[in-house]
Amino acid sequence: MKRAMLLLVLFTFGGFWFATSPAAGQFVPSSKKVDRMEVRQGPEIELNREHLAIIRWTSNNPGGSPEHFAVVHYGTDPKKLNLTAKSHIRLNPSHDYTVFRVRMDELASKTTYYYTIDSEDADGVSDGVKSSTQSFTTQ
Repeated sequence: MKRAMLLLVLFTFGGFWFATSPAAGQFVPSSKKVDRMEVRQGPEIELNREHLAIIRWTSNNPGGSPEHFAVVHYGTDPKKLNLTAKSHIRLNPSHDYTVFRVRMDELASKTTYYYTIDSEDADGVSDGVKSSTQSFTTQ
């Protein structure tokens, strides 16, 4: 037998007691997946330092599960993008676009990196948005 557990948080305000459930305010239902993903802006380097970089891009909202990941495949050889960096993101179903950001850590200084972007749902399934291979050089 499965039982549902409800967590209530009690607090006072102005001499009155209130009860709320934190989980109820955080539930975001899945939305319809789009037919075709496209990058609207970027990808571009938002931050470039000696040992880290942040890559940002904007695409139409992929829909589906609100739990998503921004993904960058990268490496020092444009034909071998063997490293991956991911950043968790929660989609807002009321927006028609999504801004993705990925932080890439532990990079070598003064090194050229090549990369492509992607996004995927919580199950690791690609949304189908891929960029051409881009590059940047760390400081």
